Amino acid sequence: MDKEILEEGLAAEENLQEDEEQGMFEHFRLNADVGQTPVRIDKFMANHLEDTSRHRVQLAIKAGYVFLNGKAAKANSIVRPNDEIKFMLPYERHGFEVKPEDIPLNIVYEDEDVLVVNKPAGMCVHPGHGHFDGTLINALSYHLGISQGPDAEDERMGILVHRIDMDTSGLVVVAKNDEAQLDLARQFFVHSIERRYQAVVWGNISDDEGTIDGNIGRDPNDRMRFMVFPEGDKGKHAVTHYKVLERFGFVTLVECRLETGRTHQIRVHMNWIGHPLFNDARYGGDQIRQGTIYTKYRQFIRNCFEICPRQALHAKTLGFVHPRTGKFMQFDSPLPADMTALLDKWRKYCHNMPGE
Repeated sequence: MDKEILEEGLAAEENLQEDEEQGMFEHFRLNADVGQTPVRIDKFMANHLEDTSRHRVQLAIKAGYVFLNGKAAKANSIVRPNDEIKFMLPYERHGFEVKPEDIPLNIVYEDEDVLVVNKPAGMCVHPGHGHFDGTLINALSYHLGISQGPDAEDERMGILVHRIDMDTSGLVVVAKNDEAQLDLARQFFVHSIERRYQAVVWGNISDDEGTIDGNIGRDPNDRMRFMVFPEGDKGKHAVTHYKVLERFGFVTLVECRLETGRTHQIRVHMNWIGHPLFNDARYGGDQIRQGTIYTKYRQFIRNCFEICPRQALHAKTLGFVHPRTGKFMQFDSPLPADMTALLDKWRKYCHNMPGE
């Protein structure tokens, strides 16, 4: 088997590439050798993929994730000698043990297919990068009664179809079976999922609403950061729509609607237009970016940082079409206590207008 993660796909696959940075999909290639006996593509793929059933392959083909010689495949397409299959699967193999942990979950909705959870700030979604326990996956493992080792055949711990950053709070949808995962994953990459965030950003945004359109990719000088490539020759297409909800002079409460789903998208886009998220250490929001030079104001900001000790970003609204019923479902999460307290403090500051 010739299998590799693809860095660049076919032109027909451009839209499929869009969610790769969210960890939703892994890209592969299979090449049939010169002596290959003609065989159905679903059977060929199942025989050549480890830990992947024929049923899962058929779901991927139905969802449009499989290309045979550059064209979308059907389940009964025939693989012949020297054929090339490029495809993606929205399953992530962790390669290490996932232990169930009895961590309380704020479950907003659950049925046999999907689960919507309100993730607190400070909780990682996936194990890794120094966080191998206490994650949302560990909590879901306990809740769903699933335990997975590195060689487990059960891949259901790959059920998350999107992520939010560790220090971002808010709604995450979880698929509880293969069919739901494939359906939700498709909704994400065709941008039909509704995702609205609320954020406190530095500065008084001039326009009441607007759109930020700029390619996002890794910062070549800092692999932990992402940046906008305004010329569009690097990075991946990203669009964020924003609307001002409340102004506090030196900071602004905004609603951001994601059209795409890039890593750190809101944080990067708002920083690019000169309004980094309040207390976002990675993008400079943990410094005083607007306001006065007086000691009393600096102390006020330090108190604000203590009240909300993370980037002030909350995934507030999530809407999607239910994979079984076809009904559109929308969920809303109230702002968490730290952001609510932060906004109250700014309201009092603006009302009292303290002398410096």
